[in-house]
Amino acid sequence: MNPVEIEMNFPAQHGGNVFGQFDAYMKKIEKTLHVSLILRGDQLKCIGSQQAVDHAVTVIEELLELSKRGNVVTEQNVNYALSLSMEDQPANLLELDKDVICHTVAGKAVKPKTLGQKKYVEEIKDKMITFGVGPAGTGKTYLAMAMAITAFKSDEVNRIILTRPAIEAGEKLGFLPGDLQSKVDPYLRPLYDALYEILGADAFMKNMEKGLIEVAPLAYMRGRTLDNAYIILDEAQNTTPAQMKMFLTRIGFGSKAIITGDLTQKDLPFDSISGLEEALKVLGKVKEIGICELTNKDVVRHPLVQKIVAAYDKYEETKSTRKNKNTRKNKR
Repeated sequence: MNPVEIEMNFPAQHGGNVFGQFDAYMKKIEKTLHVSLILRGDQLKCIGSQQAVDHAVTVIEELLELSKRGNVVTEQNVNYALSLSMEDQPANLLELDKDVICHTVAGKAVKPKTLGQKKYVEEIKDKMITFGVGPAGTGKTYLAMAMAITAFKSDEVNRIILTRPAIEAGEKLGFLPGDLQSKVDPYLRPLYDALYEILGADAFMKNMEKGLIEVAPLAYMRGRTLDNAYIILDEAQNTTPAQMKMFLTRIGFGSKAIITGDLTQKDLPFDSISGLEEALKVLGKVKEIGICELTNKDVVRHPLVQKIVAAYDKYEETKSTRKNKNTRKNKR
């Protein structure tokens, strides 16, 4: 097949942002799509098969438009644009760029970075209760926190309640110094970190002192009815079925709840049933409840995290297949 050659206008001032330091992103596009890219002044030449060139031009145009809008193009942007192009999905990066949830105290816009995250945010907006399930790095907690703070600032709710089950991941709480709150604080640290970044330390402390923001272990929720609140249950895979039912029945009028978790990272005793896993089965057909399943394609941390998640998914799938084969053999 004869190679196709296409030239496109490309403002030179965006070259460093779109193609990365030492042209790292350009090399990634070339390697992934099997094209050659040559930038001379304000002209970019793309050489390859017709399909490959079409995909490359689409990816580069999206990244260029992101750059023109003032965004710093990241490796995650490049990887995701390439992933969408290879799946022949329509251009969506620019649509994602419009959905700004809020801004951090440093002025950075918080917005969904993948289609999965966009769907997650839409479910949170539309439903009273939303389950966000997926691997580490998919933004489940951070986006939930951003939505909660936005609702709080716009007076949609009177307070924010953030909770986690204080489950020991191989270590005993009793060995940690201090009172109960001091012992569970390390488990709640990711929630504090997100609050500091989006709300700011001063605003967080003031609202915390007033009781408008509460960060507490799940055990503290028992016996309460939570009205006009934004409630986030993080690390829900570590709840028992009884704890999950207790939490879901705390929700009162004017409240919204988000439950996040990763079913592959349970710290419960071996063979224990996860409250999150059971809730997804029990409540899956309730229309008023949103369930959003994020995947390794929605990982927005360092690209290596995405590879780690994908490798573990493949390993678990292979292990499950082998187990099923052995079970069938034993039955014979």
